[in-house]
Amino acid sequence: MSVTYEQVRQFALALPGVSEGRAYGDPSLHVGRKFLGRLREDGETFVLKIDPAERARLMERDPDAFFITDHYRLYPYVLVNLLAVQPAKLRKLIEEAWRMIATKRAISAYDGSVRGQKA
Repeated sequence: MSVTYEQVRQFALALPGVSEGRAYGDPSLHVGRKFLGRLREDGETFVLKIDPAERARLMERDPDAFFITDHYRLYPYVLVNLLAVQPAKLRKLIEEAWRMIATKRAISAYDGSVRGQKA
């Protein structure tokens, strides 16, 4: 039930416009110049952009996998324990984070390609 950072990278890089970089000295993921998430220095925690209302629900339902520290309380991010999160759930959350910051054109193109794959 754990996820590696390599899996996080694969989930994110499968989305249009996602690139790798560094933030605070750690590996990070971006959409253009916008921050999507980063691996924290412990190698087991991923900082992910999220809707604050969704963050509260996640932390209530699965506190082993989702949490925050005081530093993140006022920001739209959640800390993800990669050792406790379900891979499918994290993949979905990465896509939701991407949708928060990707361009409308990129989202539309992605949705069209996904529909085309299902047809």
